Amino acid sequence: MSDLLALLDPDRIPVHVAIIMDGNGRWANARGLHRTVGHARGEPALFDVVHGALELGIEWLTVYTFSTENWGRDPDEVAFLMEFNVDLLERRRDELDELGVRVIFIGDHDDVRIPPAVLDRMRIAEEQTAGNTKLNMVYAFNYGGRVEIAAAARRIAEEAAAGTLDPAEVDEHSVAERLYLPEMPDPDLVIRTSGEQRTSNYLLWEAAYAEYVFTPILWPDFDRRELARCIAEYQDRDRRYGGAIDGIFDDPDELARPLLPPQGEVPTKDAEGVKS
Repeated sequence: MSDLLALLDPDRIPVHVAIIMDGNGRWANARGLHRTVGHARGEPALFDVVHGALELGIEWLTVYTFSTENWGRDPDEVAFLMEFNVDLLERRRDELDELGVRVIFIGDHDDVRIPPAVLDRMRIAEEQTAGNTKLNMVYAFNYGGRVEIAAAARRIAEEAAAGTLDPAEVDEHSVAERLYLPEMPDPDLVIRTSGEQRTSNYLLWEAAYAEYVFTPILWPDFDRRELARCIAEYQDRDRRYGGAIDGIFDDPDELARPLLPPQGEVPTKDAEGVKS
C-alpha cells in the first residue's frame, strides 16, 4: 500500500481507529455459501488490518466482534461464533504477542450465556499480552453502547446511595471514568464496512466526536489498503468539535456569488444533473 501511504500525512494518523466489521453474511450468501463461511473469511481481513495498523503507527484499534444484539441470531450461527472465537484466540494469541499487540476485551462479560471456555481464552490472551505496547487491540465482545452507559450510570447511583459520591459532582467525566475501559482514548475514526450507514449501538459515548467513514467493501474483502484509503478520507476533513472555521475563498467573487438561484428562477435539469 505504498502508493496510499504517500497520500497520508504521517503527523495526522488517527490515534484510535474503531471498526464495525460488517458484511460477512452477505459476502457468503452472494457466493451461495453459509453465513458462517463469511465469518471465517473475515479472519484474514482482520489480521491484515492489524498489520496495516502497525505499519501506519495507529496506537489503538477497536473491532466490533459480537454485539449484545447478536444473541438474537440463528442459534447455530451464535454457537459457531462462540466456538470460532475460542479457536481464534488459541491460534492467533501467540502471533499477536510476537507482533507486540496488547489484547483487551470490553463488553458485558458477566453474561451467563458466554461459554466459560471463551472467557478463559480471553483472560489468557489479556494476561499474555499485557506488557505489549506497539498496538492496543480492543475486542468489543458481547458489547452494546447502551448497556455500557447504563452500567456506568448504575455504578454512579450505587456510589451515590452509599455516600461515596456526591450527586452534585457527577459530570461527564464521572461517566467516562466508569466505562468498560477508561484508559482508552475516544476513537478519532470509526469505519463501517458493507455500505451500511448507522452506528449499531457501537461506542455511543466514546464516538461522540469521531469521524465516520462508510465503505461499500464487505468485511472479508477489506484490507490494509482500504484502511489507508479510509484514513486518507479522514485526513481530508476538518475536525471542529462543535466549533467553526471560516471558509477561505481563492476567488473573491465566490463571496458575492449567490448560493441559491434568484427568486422566481427554477433550476433546470439535464442528463448531467442540475443546472441553474
